[in-house]
Amino acid sequence: MLALRLLNVVAPAYFLCISLVTFVLQLFLFLPSMREDPAAAPLFSPALLHGALFLFLSANALGNYVLVIQNSPDDLDACQGPSSKRALCPPPSTHFCRVCARVTLRHDHHCFFTGNCIGSRNMRNFVLFCLYTSLACLYSMVAGVAYISAVLSISFAHPLAFLTLLPTSISQFFSGAVLGSEMFVILMLYLWFAIGLACAGFCCHQLLLILPGQTPHQARKGVAVRARPWRKNLQEVFGKRWLLGLLVPMFNVGSESSKQQDK
Repeated sequence: MLALRLLNVVAPAYFLCISLVTFVLQLFLFLPSMREDPAAAPLFSPALLHGALFLFLSANALGNYVLVIQNSPDDLDACQGPSSKRALCPPPSTHFCRVCARVTLRHDHHCFFTGNCIGSRNMRNFVLFCLYTSLACLYSMVAGVAYISAVLSISFAHPLAFLTLLPTSISQFFSGAVLGSEMFVILMLYLWFAIGLACAGFCCHQLLLILPGQTPHQARKGVAVRARPWRKNLQEVFGKRWLLGLLVPMFNVGSESSKQQDK
């Protein structure tokens, strides 16, 4: 349990460090390398468009990250009392989290990178956090590949060029052909690639659970859920203003029917 609580502190710090490093690389390496085209129009220069897109992706990722932390799932204190009170709890969508030491409604899982449980109140923000984090990482990887390609004169036209980049760069780094800053960017490329794929896969996994209206614990135990149209299940998580939530980080508790269906 001590290791889990320590991970609950280390993982958010790790995510914030990666976010800070990504922002610094974008600001001081990738953006300046795009300002070398004098023929580009000022309003549509590659640096300006790239900066605006990266800022949009980062703002949504960090905004939803903060909302996930601020809005914990509904805490059902009565479920932690005597057995007579536990009978009043709405099974089976409640679950006890050992890290947080509480029972939450529609508990999905405990996210160590946010240090909070994911459930009824912050599921939408968590899905959008995974979506925009994956997009920001993959977009940073593309910008980093363009930077490395220009600096080291490497062609990525071959499909295996990215896979062989790391071992080749390590040997060239120890021989002095690759600078430390360039080697650091190459390592970040693989880190962005791994985080981007992991977040994209997690986002798809969450959507596959949301569509039938299940939680991971219900799916694992084979518990039958109330048959409802998938559109209503999506609406209960993302709300009626789902399109606005895709553009601007915003908190949505969800409809009252979503809270009553488990009672």
